[in-house]
Amino acid sequence: MISGAHFLLYSTDADADRQFIRDVLCFKNIDLGGNWLLFSLPPSEMAVHPGDGSFVQSHADHSMLGIVLYLICDDLADTMRTLQQKGVTCSAVQQADWGSSTSIRLPSGGAIGLYEPRHPTMLGK
Repeated sequence: MISGAHFLLYSTDADADRQFIRDVLCFKNIDLGGNWLLFSLPPSEMAVHPGDGSFVQSHADHSMLGIVLYLICDDLADTMRTLQQKGVTCSAVQQADWGSSTSIRLPSGGAIGLYEPRHPTMLGK
């Protein structure tokens, strides 16, 4: 039976992004050797959105569906202030029926999402 989920975050500067996730976002981790960090994620949920089929990544000789990572917080403004104190700049906040969101620029130049939901979540269920 399925016992968990493992997400792959592709980066053009994996070492810098690993350090950022470890030191700035403070995710617990283990080093598998050679600074290959494996992170513990906060409780997670998944939604399936329609796509056009062009958002894929090849992995292990298979074309895999693309995934967008959004970290969830209880108070977006407070979380953004905390990140700003650590030197992290977030994008402008976007408001939607489902919640308030921003993005966090990683050292590699890539970005991940951060949002405060206005809908029920599956966290802790």
